[in-house]
Amino acid sequence: MSARSIRRYRIGTSNRPPSQTWRTFLANQAKGIWAADLLVVQTIGFRTLYVLFLVSHARRELISMNVTASPTAAWVWQQLINATPWNRKPGHLIHDRDHVYGKDFDTRLAALGITGIRAPYRAPKANAIAERLVGTLRRECLDHIIVLDEGHLVSVLREFAAYYNLDRPHRRLDLLPPIRPTSRPLASIAPVVSRSVLGGLHHVYSRAA
Repeated sequence: MSARSIRRYRIGTSNRPPSQTWRTFLANQAKGIWAADLLVVQTIGFRTLYVLFLVSHARRELISMNVTASPTAAWVWQQLINATPWNRKPGHLIHDRDHVYGKDFDTRLAALGITGIRAPYRAPKANAIAERLVGTLRRECLDHIIVLDEGHLVSVLREFAAYYNLDRPHRRLDLLPPIRPTSRPLASIAPVVSRSVLGGLHHVYSRAA
């Protein structure tokens, strides 16, 4: 019997101590976890633009989002710096292994007191919150709009981000938006008014003040 056959059927043993599962880690550390990801958008002139965003795990808040035609490690780092003013920062930042982050990205994160976590190869579920947001951006925004240029895309994403954070209901959050609305008593007999988002692609309904 060959050594290969023995290795195949032998019950493996490990001296490593038991550790928590990935799901348990995410649940325990949700309040201190952000996720980063990039998505690609094509303009009407077939120009490729790149969108980098940061999203929190705790309440799915879209922390930051910006656009560039030439992503570099320096540009990505500047977006992170812009998103973490006044010591507002996560304890952990999950990102994939895209070369655009640079080889020393996690080392530079550690200097800020942030633990960088690189998702395994071909494992989108390891960064599921960011991947789900990519799908939301495409299904509820980008798939319905013809992007003209970089400025147009920035304007569209800013309007959608405000809607996403302040008005869009999330099932994971009991149909509340990521940023909790300030409660104010309104008369139940007040008329319902509608406000359009992105030229009528979405609508926000509320009682008139």
